Amino acid sequence: MTSQAFPPNPELSGHGQELNGLEGQRPQALDESVGQRPLREAVDLAMRRYFAHLDGGEVTGLYAMVMAEVEAPLMAAVLDHTQGNQTRAAEMLGLNRGTLRKKLKQYDLI
Repeated sequence: MTSQAFPPNPELSGHGQELNGLEGQRPQALDESVGQRPLREAVDLAMRRYFAHLDGGEVTGLYAMVMAEVEAPLMAAVLDHTQGNQTRAAEMLGLNRGTLRKKLKQYDLI
């Protein structure tokens, strides 16, 4: 798959572009199994591997599964970065604090 496989969301265009000279930079995956690559490529690779292991099997609930795998460590990392400050974490994530708390509980992070 190319980067076109996961096109940018126009609703999010411009978000995060003014972060202290980090314009255009994206998070990098540091997992050794995928190497140091843009997060988008790491997701693409992980999904390719997942589909290859299905060996023709059916799958349902893929979106929820992937979001849970990504969202939980994202929230944990941001909460760690903000030293547990949920208000700052919510601001960083662009979420309402109540929504953040709901998700933190959902993933047993609080």
